[in-house]
Formats: sequence, C-alpha cells, structure tokens
Amino acid sequence: MPFGWVKPSNAYLSKRQPDNEVEQALQTIARRHPGWGFWKIRHRLRRQGHPYNHKRLWRVYRQLGLNLPKRKRRRLPDHVRKPLPKATAVNQVWSLDFMADALRDGRRFRTLNVLDDYSREALGVEVDYSLPAKRVIRFLEQLLESYGNPDCLRCDNGPEFISTALTEWCEAKEIRLHWIQPGKPTATADRSECFYRALYWKFSSGDIKCVPVS
Repeated sequence: MPFGWVKPSNAYLSKRQPDNEVEQALQTIARRHPGWGFWKIRHRLRRQGHPYNHKRLWRVYRQLGLNLPKRKRRRLPDHVRKPLPKATAVNQVWSLDFMADALRDGRRFRTLNVLDDYSREALGVEVDYSLPAKRVIRFLEQLLESYGNPDCLRCDNGPEFISTALTEWCEAKEIRLHWIQPGKPTATADRSECFYRALYWKFSSGDIKCVPVS
C-alpha cells in the first residue's frame, strides 16, 4: 500500500453528539403542547435559540415516539340522490338559506334569505350579527302576515333549521319542514344562485345600506 496506509487504523469514527439535550427540549415542549406537530415544535425551539438541525430533530422526534396519529378522513354515508320536488304554484315551497360576510371593521354578519321557488321572488332578507332560531321564527311570522302560509319550507341541516323551536312552530302552523340531503349544501341554492350573486354584489358595491333597528 502507498505511504504505509493501513486500512484498519483509518476506520471512520462517529462524531455524533449525545442527544440527551435534544430529547429533553423536545419532551418539554411536547408535554406542554401535546397537540403540536414536529414543525411547530421545531419553530418554537429555533425561537428559543436552539440551533438543532431539522434532520437531527426529526430523528430524535421519531425515536421518542412523539409522532401525532394521522387524522382519519371523515366519510359521509352514501345517500341516494333524490330529485327536489318542483313547485307548481306560489306559496308551495319556500327556500331558506343563510349567507355570511364581514364589514370593513371585521365584524361578521349574516343574512337569512327566503325565496319562493315558483315565482323566484325574494320574499324577505333578514340581516343581523346573529340569527338564532327564535329570530328565524320571528322573521317567518312577519312573512306569513304578508304572503300567507306556505305548504313547505325547504332548508339545509343547519342548527337554526333543525332546532326544536322551529320544528314545533312549523307543526303548529301546519307547514311541512323539508331538510335537504346531508352533504348537498347547494340543493337549496341551485335555483337561487343568481339572486345570491346579485345580493352579494349589491352589498359589496354599497347599493344596499344596512341600518340598525333599535
């Protein structure tokens, strides 16, 4: 061999530092924030001034078994697609749906839109920061005084529409309450998409002014 080089005497010696300090830092943050994943813990360590390499952190992170379990994707049950009943006269079916947006100061507001499926007429739009089931019922009472009782109310499965208060109110008024299929949020809006789009642009352009009523 040239230069008197002997292979056994030149074996590679690992320079890896002990991982005790890294393990302690990872476990401290993981105990304090059990819902944090690897990258969030790494960013916190860097902010604290620990110059650990991300490959080293990942190796120790896995050795300690700190990996979060993967979230299982929630699968909705398969439903048979049912065609929506078509209205053949005024006041047969009213569609109820919510829209949401924000003011310039960041405050969120909602609108409750009620449309007649046959005439495509917007019977009313209620606007407020919060529209619970009692407000929905009060608004429907006002519409009944002007347009009479509909045969059916079609709505989605939102908490305001599946509430006991609205169900009992519909039973007292002899109005059928028809909920759309779960997983089909556009079933109430497919015939009213033009109205929702026009209403949105009216609000955005300032053509419609919202005045609070005391």
